Amino acid sequence: MQISDLRKQYELINIFCNLAEIPSPSLHEEKVIEWIENFCKQNNINYSLDNYKNVFIKIPATDSSKEPVMLSSHMDVVGDNSPVIIELDGDFIKAKERTLGSDDKVGVASALLLAKEVINSDIQHGGLEITFTRDEETNMSGIEHVEFDKIESKYVLVCDADKLAQLQVSGASYTNAKISVKAFIGGHSGNDIGDKKRLNAAKLIAELVNDLPQGVYFKDDTGVITSCNIGAIIAGGIQNAVSTLVSDSIKSSDYITEINERSSTNIINTDAKACYSIRSASVEKENELKELMKSIVDKFNKKYEGLASAEIKFEIHLPPFEKVEDDRIEKVHTRACEKLGIQNEISSFHAGAETHIYAHQKNKNGETFRPFLLGLADIYNMHSAKEKVDYKTFLKGYDIIKNVFIEFNK
Repeated sequence: MQISDLRKQYELINIFCNLAEIPSPSLHEEKVIEWIENFCKQNNINYSLDNYKNVFIKIPATDSSKEPVMLSSHMDVVGDNSPVIIELDGDFIKAKERTLGSDDKVGVASALLLAKEVINSDIQHGGLEITFTRDEETNMSGIEHVEFDKIESKYVLVCDADKLAQLQVSGASYTNAKISVKAFIGGHSGNDIGDKKRLNAAKLIAELVNDLPQGVYFKDDTGVITSCNIGAIIAGGIQNAVSTLVSDSIKSSDYITEINERSSTNIINTDAKACYSIRSASVEKENELKELMKSIVDKFNKKYEGLASAEIKFEIHLPPFEKVEDDRIEKVHTRACEKLGIQNEISSFHAGAETHIYAHQKNKNGETFRPFLLGLADIYNMHSAKEKVDYKTFLKGYDIIKNVFIEFNK
């Protein structure tokens, strides 16, 4: 079978391929937006663009006693503006020698087809809202410009996971921890090495890092909830080494080795730094971890009072997406999958998504959104030239989201 045959057979696949064939790197989504606008016009789907050119679709309720629900996906992809040539390889749709853009055009295509079918069906429902955002992959600036106060839905299904039948109910925050160590008196490693007041900051930060937590801090039956990971340690006489590499325009595939070879070893170092990432789907556990890290730094400072000091600072880059007590969507998703003979997976994920932004915003009625991350297909090698999507799981994923909408409105 050729990809052209598959496109003729399944409208979902054709919509997806049309979208995927349009390159749309972050903040260059104009042509995809235009295609979506044309699709909406051709199918009598009411849509609007906000001042950031996010797309908002609103299908009015046919039963005012029911609640509305919203789907959300992003229109940008990882990649560039080079042509996208789509191929079929067995059960897999892929692009020739570049990223496919299944993240998140799988979600966009599914939402568009559902909108078309809902308009032309006799399903009694409380309304369907759809948001397509820009720039998710780079800065999440699209979701930050969404006009939340125009959205009536409380429940938001973010169709952006990479495994069929996933329902992810919480996601980790992203916080940086920056640590600095200052030794008060440096010196020459020969002349001053015997002076016990001259401590080496490189040695001190190694000691401090050894005492700080690393890896999984807390997990439950949904997976890892809170973790801490060291990203880098910078210490010692590297200034001259880095300066030489820059001034001589030296290019290397192994800068760590280059800097190590060129660094000074005759200095009792006074400065050292380390950076960590903290991820947590629980504010309580993240705060607990931060307090532990601060207590370890405080203990270090007491030990080396008058000789050296350490400082730790936290920078929040993405708030957590915490699990809510309301399990309505979990039950709806489970019933929808059971009817299709598919086993769903309810879990937590240890990364960031637009769910994290929705979870801290309120809708038109002043209700805090209850977002969930859904998987509508099995996607492999995401964000790489080997990216591919299993089209059979994609078709099943659409059946899931359609049945979720039906079950939600029962």
